[in-house]
Amino acid sequence: MKSGEAHRHFGEALVWLGLAMLVIGIAYHVLFVAGLRREREMLKTDGLIHAESGYPVSFTLIVAILLLAIGVLAIISMVFNMGPFD
Repeated sequence: MKSGEAHRHFGEALVWLGLAMLVIGIAYHVLFVAGLRREREMLKTDGLIHAESGYPVSFTLIVAILLLAIGVLAIISMVFNMGPFD
């Protein structure tokens, strides 16, 4: 018979994996957008584009950060048996 803790540990492992994926994804996204902004500035400097409009904030990044915050709260709740999801 398996211990009741096995399910909990599996759930924690999945949340940790999700958090790691979000952190890596956020880092790649920030680097990619920074590269786009640099390239846009170079094109503007060379006179190839007007670049009069602003560069919008990434909605994808905002959602990823919110998911990361929820994941951190979830893992705190799971590991320390406290928090909003306990």
